[in-house]
Amino acid sequence: MALFFLILFGYFIGSITSGLIIGRIAGVGDVRKYGSGKTGFTNSLRAMGLKWSLFVLTADIFKGVIPVIIGSVFLDNDWAAALGGIATVVGHNWPIFANFKGGRGVATVFGSFLTILIINSQWIMLIPIAILCIFIITIFRYVSLMSVLGVFAGFCVICILAMQNIIADSYFVFGLISMLIIEIKHVGNMKRLILGMEPKIGEGK
Repeated sequence: MALFFLILFGYFIGSITSGLIIGRIAGVGDVRKYGSGKTGFTNSLRAMGLKWSLFVLTADIFKGVIPVIIGSVFLDNDWAAALGGIATVVGHNWPIFANFKGGRGVATVFGSFLTILIINSQWIMLIPIAILCIFIITIFRYVSLMSVLGVFAGFCVICILAMQNIIADSYFVFGLISMLIIEIKHVGNMKRLILGMEPKIGEGK
C-alpha cells in the first residue's frame, strides 16, 4: 500500500509544473508559448532569462529528490524509491495539472540520480559525469546534447554500481526507464542536431 501511494505521490509532485508557475510569477505567461514549447529549464531560460529559470531548475531537481528520500530513508524500500522516482519523471513530462504537456525530465531525473548516489555513498561517481556535461556545454553549447549524453552516462554509472551489488537492482530499473524516457523525448532534438538546426544555448527565444 505504501508503494502504491508513493507512486501516486511521485506523479502528483511531478505534475506540479514549476516552469508554468514561475513563468506566471515572472510575468511572461505560459512558457510553452516560447521556443520548444516545454516547461523545463532550457525553455524557461529562453522565455524569462537566467534568474527565473534557475528557480525552475532547482524546483525540478527537488521533485526528483523527494520520492527517493521517502522511499529509501523513511520507508526503507528501494523499490518504492525507484518507482516513486520514475513516477515523478512521468508526472513532470506528462503533468495532469497542465494538460499532460510538461518538460523532458532531465533535471528531475538528475535529482533522483544524485539522491541515489548520495544515500549509497557513491556521490564521487557524479564527478566524471559533471566533467562530461561541462565539456559538452562549453565546447558545443547544445543543452540537448549535454542532456542526452549526460543521462546515458548516468545510466552507465548505475549499471556499473548495480553489477557490483553496490546499489539495489531496483535502481537499475529506475535508470533504464528514466533514460529511455529522456532519450525518446529528445528524438526531435537529435534530428535537429544531425541537420545542424538545433539552437545553441542562448539562441531560439
